[in-house]
Amino acid sequence: MLLVSILTCGLGAIPMAIIGLVEGIIYLTKSDEDFYETYIVEKRSWF
Repeated sequence: MLLVSILTCGLGAIPMAIIGLVEGIIYLTKSDEDFYETYIVEKRSWF
């Protein structure tokens, strides 16, 4: 996300901020069991 923001001279920062916000909300609303199952057991990559 930082690389996109730098390479687009700041124009890519707005969409990256929105993606980061959505990603944070998703992670914070998952229960510990759901988070463990999704990202540890299934080895799903981050957003």
